[in-house]
Amino acid sequence: MPDVTRIAVVGFGLVGKRHAESIRRLPDLRLAAIVEPDDEARASATAMGAPCFATLDEMFDRTEVDGVILATPTPLHVEQGLTCIEMKCPLLVEKPIAVTAQEARVLVDAAEAAQVPLLVGHHRRHNGMVRAAKSAIAAGAIGELRAIQATCWFYKPDHYFEAAPWRMRKGAGPVSVNLVHDADLLRHFCGEVARVQAQSVPSARGFENEDLAAALLTFKSGVVATISVADTIVAPWSWELTARENPAYPATNESCYLVGGSRGSLSIPDLRVWSHENEPDWWSPISAKTLVAGTGDPLSVQAAHFSNVILGQEAPLVSGLDGLRSLQIVEAVQRAAETGNPIEINPMKNTDSQVESDRKAILI
Repeated sequence: MPDVTRIAVVGFGLVGKRHAESIRRLPDLRLAAIVEPDDEARASATAMGAPCFATLDEMFDRTEVDGVILATPTPLHVEQGLTCIEMKCPLLVEKPIAVTAQEARVLVDAAEAAQVPLLVGHHRRHNGMVRAAKSAIAAGAIGELRAIQATCWFYKPDHYFEAAPWRMRKGAGPVSVNLVHDADLLRHFCGEVARVQAQSVPSARGFENEDLAAALLTFKSGVVATISVADTIVAPWSWELTARENPAYPATNESCYLVGGSRGSLSIPDLRVWSHENEPDWWSPISAKTLVAGTGDPLSVQAAHFSNVILGQEAPLVSGLDGLRSLQIVEAVQRAAETGNPIEINPMKNTDSQVESDRKAILI
């Protein structure tokens, strides 16, 4: 292993560019290659100073890398991920890990069988505010965790969809594209989900997908979470507009998560912990204190963590199995909304023959 960890970024769109920039900011990492088939995007990638290739196979043939970040469209994740695994190359796959949980199972099982590290890009877990909130909850700062309210409201302009027509198609609505982040954070805070109920509303723009949905998640721990997501509501209550992770989004001073416990409550990302002065009592004064959180770009923190996983110094914070289980929640929300029935979440089980059959179907 060289003195620096050599990372390749596959896909040079909005997210791929941010990954490349994060890698370049870290002294112990080197942007070893960029893979991008589009000529215009490759011209932009060349300015990063790394060699550019049209395909993943070409990159593996012509250069050496220690790890790969897949920032390509979701339908490409499994096929490209399997290529990395066959090359024994650790990989970090952007969320969602795959189009379906069944496809994700193929990738997760392949990585496990080959003993290749597989991480999923749910970068919010690397945010200092999320780390502080998780630590406070685990330490009992709000007592027994009882409920969470999560709001994911924003307005995506028409040009957002015109720039990438796939965003208008079935499976590319806010449930798939945005809610998977919230599903992962809720699992991070509350554990695994037992049951999902949901409703959704067809796109007001006439697209194939929904533009509004609400879900009720019941966790195995007994915690209940409610989530509302929409990309046609003008509002300040979303992770993008409150967390200050990405300067592309104008920041507000609001919070988008309310976490309720038996002895207090916590708002995120402003990290205010509310509690009564003495014993819990709605007639006694209630006040707030603010938690202290670490700073730093979550994508850079995630990239450094990926390097440590490659070096064998850390276990994945967000494993392939985590990505699969969060995707299961998204699929359950979609099915519950379509059928009107509660969906029970059960661990996915595949026989070896079924895994191989699914793998062949994906590669055809």
